[in-house]
Amino acid sequence: MARGNFAAAMGKTGLGELWDVVIVGGGIVGAATFFKLQSRFPGKRVLLLEKEAVLSDHQTGHNSGVIHSGIYYKPGSSKALTCAKGRRELVEFARMHGIKHEVCGKVIVAVEERELPQLEKIHQRGVANGIEDLRRISAEEIKQIEPYCTGIAGLWVGCTGIIDFRGATNKMAELACTLNPASRVHTGEEVLDTTPHQGFSEVRTTKGSYRTQCVIFCAGLQSDRMARADGAPVKEQVVGFRGDYYELTDRGRHKVKNLIYPVPDPRFPFLGVHFTRMTDGSTECGPNAVFTFKREGYGKTDFSLRDTWDALTYGGTWKLFFKNMSYGINEYRRAFSKRLFLKTLQRLIPGLEMADIRPGRAGVRAMLLGMDGEMVDDFRIERRGSHIHVLNAPSPAATACLAIGEQIVEMAVGEGVLTES
Repeated sequence: MARGNFAAAMGKTGLGELWDVVIVGGGIVGAATFFKLQSRFPGKRVLLLEKEAVLSDHQTGHNSGVIHSGIYYKPGSSKALTCAKGRRELVEFARMHGIKHEVCGKVIVAVEERELPQLEKIHQRGVANGIEDLRRISAEEIKQIEPYCTGIAGLWVGCTGIIDFRGATNKMAELACTLNPASRVHTGEEVLDTTPHQGFSEVRTTKGSYRTQCVIFCAGLQSDRMARADGAPVKEQVVGFRGDYYELTDRGRHKVKNLIYPVPDPRFPFLGVHFTRMTDGSTECGPNAVFTFKREGYGKTDFSLRDTWDALTYGGTWKLFFKNMSYGINEYRRAFSKRLFLKTLQRLIPGLEMADIRPGRAGVRAMLLGMDGEMVDDFRIERRGSHIHVLNAPSPAATACLAIGEQIVEMAVGEGVLTES
């Protein structure tokens, strides 16, 4: 429906304020979609709704701040394609708009012979994915790059970097509003439900209701719930996993120059505990990965009855637990033991001492889990009429955000949800 006809039709409804597009969720994927949409359609009025008081207050603002290279992902997958494309675009965006970032490179380190085949597999994936500035390095070269790190072989990934994702999110939203001053960002406003009508949708929030041609859901930790409430047939369920970090003290900070990663264990869906220099000059160590009793809970004892009930009455959660029983127990032990956490860190930096680390922050990862207990690994975006749902956007979604935003806009245009007029 053309903009003029849409506005005329909506004027007769007596419902809330009229928008061309409403985006639900103010993390970096929502903000990037807002920016890409407004860049493509500067004349359209777009409303971004975020339930928290500020943007990027959950997964975006609690992640490790890494610009991922795309080395780990299956060649040809959406993750592999959008990560590489999005990474290059994000670095250019940060450079153009003064976002704190640095393409500093990282090392992936094998410390045991049994890790070498997996290291080689990662190397070959990186080659297949076209990752630039990638090479095998020796034990001696590891020491040259990271003097306190000990390994028998490694990979240098020069295009990996660090960035202020909160700053990038805010800048994308700011630029989108500059492109069309009639567009808006509403924080502190939670979406309650959406109702499709003939030719438009009504979005009802804690502060009012809005009419719109198109609704784009970038709801992160709440993505499955928002989709089901919208009538989408989502069989999987989001299960939250908290990651606790330590940080290096002033005494230990000189022991890490940039980024140091272990060779990930292919049996588990996490990259393992690693070292990351942040844009503020601090250095984080972690995260571990433990089941959380609250999707948006960042403390070790945070609890939500609804979140816990939903997760523990879902069969896929228990199948995941049973498949990874010993791993999960070790992660929980580490969550409450600084000594055990330090022991894991010492695999990469043997000279690290108790006084070199202190407890840091935590993040929660939204894991879309199938009934079989298997994680949905790739990005997943689906359309239901004029509504588009980002159902699964795990790491490296922050790195790939601009490419994901462009994909969402192309989906909306290609399916006829949005038109140029």
